[in-house]
Amino acid sequence: MKNKVPWIIGVTGASGAIYATRLLRHLQKTQIDTHLLLSDAGAQVLEHEKQTRIMDLATKSFAKDDWFAPPASGSADYAGMVIIPCSMGTLAKIAHGIADNLLTRAASVCLKENRPLIVVPRETPMGKIHLENMLKLSEAGAGVIPACPHFYQNPTTVEQVVDTVVAKVLQQMKIPQNLVKPWGKS
Repeated sequence: MKNKVPWIIGVTGASGAIYATRLLRHLQKTQIDTHLLLSDAGAQVLEHEKQTRIMDLATKSFAKDDWFAPPASGSADYAGMVIIPCSMGTLAKIAHGIADNLLTRAASVCLKENRPLIVVPRETPMGKIHLENMLKLSEAGAGVIPACPHFYQNPTTVEQVVDTVVAKVLQQMKIPQNLVKPWGKS
C-alpha cells in the first residue's frame, strides 16, 4: 500500500543529479509518493548528467511557475521536502525568504508549517556567505546535509558512494533504508 502523504523532492542546478535519482528510486521502491519540482537549471543539469529518466520515478511533477499546485499552499498535506542537490543560489533564496518559483515557495511553506525541510548542498569550497546561509536555514529548522559521502564501508561503485548520502537523507526523513548498514552492524 502506498504512503498517501507525499514528500516533495526538489532538484536544482547544482551538479549531483544522481543523488536525486537514487533517492527517488528508493522512495519509489518503498511506495512513498513523491511530487517532483525542478528549477530551470535543475532540468538542464539533469539532461547534462544524463539523469533525464528521473521524471519516471516521481508520482507527480509540477511546473516551476504553477502557483496553484498543491506544494504552494500550507493547506496541502505533505510529509516534508528534500532539495537534492540544492544549489547555493536556491539555498540563499530560501534562507532569506525569497519564494520566486514553486520550488522556493514550497520550501518556505515547509518552514512556516513546521514540516521537515532537508537541503543537500553540493558545492565546494564553501565561502562565508554559503556557510551563513546554511546556518540561517538550520536555525529556522531545516536539516542541512552537505553531499559529503563517507567511505568506511569501502564502497566500490559510484552508486554505493552516492547511497551513503542518500541513506543519511532517508534517516532524516525517518524512512527505513537498506542502502547503507548502520555503523557497528555487519
